[in-house]
Amino acid sequence: MKRLIYLLIAVAAIATALCCERNVDPETLPKAIVVSAKIDGKATLESGNVNGVSLQPQIVLSFSRDITLDEVSLATCLSFTGGQLDVRLDESDHSLMIITPASALGEFTKYSFAIFAGEGFGVNLVEGFSFSFVTALDDTVDVFPRISTDELLTKVQERTFAYFWDYAHPVSGLARERLGSGETVTTGGSGFGLMAIPVGISRGFITRQEGAERALKIVNFLKDKAVTYHGAFPHWINGTTGATIAFSTYDNGADLVETAFLMEGLLTLRAFFDGSDDTEAAIRSGITSLWEAVEWDHFTRSGQDVLYWHWSPDYDWKMNMQVRGWNEALIVYVLAASSPTHPISKEVYDKGWASGTRNHRQFYDITLPLGPNYGGPLFFAHYSFLGLDPRNLKDVYADYWVQNTAHARINHAYCAANPKGNYGYSDVCWGLTASDYWNGYTASSPTNDTGTIAPTAALSSIPYTPEESIAALEYFYYKLGSRIWGDYGFYDAFSLEHQWFAKSYIAIDQGPIVCMIENYRSGLLWDTFMRDADVLHGLDILGFSY
Repeated sequence: MKRLIYLLIAVAAIATALCCERNVDPETLPKAIVVSAKIDGKATLESGNVNGVSLQPQIVLSFSRDITLDEVSLATCLSFTGGQLDVRLDESDHSLMIITPASALGEFTKYSFAIFAGEGFGVNLVEGFSFSFVTALDDTVDVFPRISTDELLTKVQERTFAYFWDYAHPVSGLARERLGSGETVTTGGSGFGLMAIPVGISRGFITRQEGAERALKIVNFLKDKAVTYHGAFPHWINGTTGATIAFSTYDNGADLVETAFLMEGLLTLRAFFDGSDDTEAAIRSGITSLWEAVEWDHFTRSGQDVLYWHWSPDYDWKMNMQVRGWNEALIVYVLAASSPTHPISKEVYDKGWASGTRNHRQFYDITLPLGPNYGGPLFFAHYSFLGLDPRNLKDVYADYWVQNTAHARINHAYCAANPKGNYGYSDVCWGLTASDYWNGYTASSPTNDTGTIAPTAALSSIPYTPEESIAALEYFYYKLGSRIWGDYGFYDAFSLEHQWFAKSYIAIDQGPIVCMIENYRSGLLWDTFMRDADVLHGLDILGFSY
């Protein structure tokens, strides 16, 4: 007859049970160990932690010999944080202990189970054993009511736009580096925020007059207050004084890549604000003076055939970082060639940027023209292409629509295949790029996979992978919901594997969401940026067709 013992294990009571101790001499009992432990058929001895467990799981412990059950052993030798357990021995094999929670567990909750070493269950258990597990996320119900895809895209854009509009620095109008960064505003992230202004106007989030006034405020601050170095801006700026905030010890001067992202935004505004009124004329004039002041050729370091990322008035070229492809910086070379005052030659592009960029290997049966294996973090396909239109962009090295589409598809395929077994990865939960993660900040990619998904990765890839990106959008919004959705849209990142959800927003991750969704919907920023005569001249110099 099946023997079933019901046991209520209260957490407070078991916290004091550090081992199994009774008056019997353990040496007189046969020794035993836990040979294997499984929960819902998944082994736990090797991993120590199991994700995606059902809400009514079954734990099976296999001992090295037959055991017996008694109430004292159950009360003192088992610990479970989930409350009442049903414990029994297998009818035909008394070395198997079968344990199930008496009632359903909570969704996406971490639980701990332990069996303590010492005398109990009729044996001397030589070693204790413990593991933790996390129950599955219930994705069968929607967190938020369903709306149309078009309405959802607008909602995401509007919430994300608010980061740049409502959370902008009150003095400069520039974008704060991240939520809580105070006086620290970011050059590149502000460039992305500038590009969001035409989106906000076209979508009715703000009026054209409001957008123009904010744009002029920013332009005047950059022109009159912000410290520059050979016309280039630092990575971080004090939003009140315009002084440089060092990004690192030696990085306390010019950052050419961040400057390029800022100029990408400014040139987009120069083309967008084409009206004849004084405000829009002042925007164009101010942007032109900032644009023409950048000494791109200075960053060839006295005529080398490559651009350098940093220059410091205190440490000169100490950082010694060349801007070489393939990464996020194609826009740097395009703008450097486009400059009407301090241009670089095509030779700098060919020898500096383009040398060594080719890949042409296949990953998940997708050919990747350029860059590192598996494509690297997805921001490579975003930052330069918020304004630079990849749809027909080609040169002797690549078709850039093919490049970016392949990169996004490989990233999606990797997450769907999930070779590292990260809980939650799927064809609808994907996207690896630079973001916060559960242990800091990193540039996630298939070759640097921390189990962390960043919504910006999939959402900003929507022009390249519309079906996959919309599926991810719906999963993020309807299934994860308020876990990752806040005042400024989706939080920066999350890890279901580590039960971690960021509460941060970062400007360089927010901007591409607004801008690339708009490029997918209307092509607005691509069409606007590509009207700039200087940019088209630079593309011609470098041998692009577009």
